[in-house]
Amino acid sequence: MSLPGNEIFRTYDDLGPIQVFDDGNKRYLGFGSGDEQSCLMKSEPHLLLHEYARSMMLVLLFHKPESVTFLGLGGGSLVSCVYHHFPSSRLKVVELRQKVVDTAYRFFQLPRAERIDITVMDAGRYLKTAKQGSSDLIFCDLYGPDGLDEQQLEPLFIERCYDLLSDDGWLVLNCWQNHRGEAEGLRSLMDWFPEIKVCSVPGGNWTILASKRNHDISDKKLEEKAKVLSEKLGFSLSTSLKRLEGFGF
Repeated sequence: MSLPGNEIFRTYDDLGPIQVFDDGNKRYLGFGSGDEQSCLMKSEPHLLLHEYARSMMLVLLFHKPESVTFLGLGGGSLVSCVYHHFPSSRLKVVELRQKVVDTAYRFFQLPRAERIDITVMDAGRYLKTAKQGSSDLIFCDLYGPDGLDEQQLEPLFIERCYDLLSDDGWLVLNCWQNHRGEAEGLRSLMDWFPEIKVCSVPGGNWTILASKRNHDISDKKLEEKAKVLSEKLGFSLSTSLKRLEGFGF
């Protein structure tokens, strides 16, 4: 599988290649496997294009965060979206690879702003030392040349995400459908988070939304909020919302 357009940039680090492709209207980030890591509409850099990324925005129906942590940067599409639409929010980004950060700035219009603080570090190491209760929302999207970073569903990683979150905090994980069988990690999620919702995404992604407290919101109210948020974000959340369901063994 190859990415659309022409390759306009390539660099390497210890983990392998970092590639940028351009088809005229969009730019694509790849790590050498042929899979799209990020996709940017050059005329609207804050518009999310991937369905899995859009499904991760469902969390904003339940919580309007002031402090957001992003574990994994890619091309920065999630960061750009939240930065653009939530101007009072403070954003913390943790990315393993310095050259991914450099590429996001150079080719994917990642904003250079005081509200965005970027640390180049392994996400697990960051969680070990980060201040507890300091983030309202965590977006965890850790992928590399070999696919999903498996530490995302390790019990200790999940526990440390819980510790980082404020009392009303949410953890959002981008996983694959086959991770439904990761019993140890999913049981750990259930041990720490009293409310868990999941959304199956065409293409094989599986979005997990986990909250530190239960929420009692009717389907009608969620649909009303989704309509308002969809207009704000520039894409419809209705299909993702219909796929959203509670999770349990």
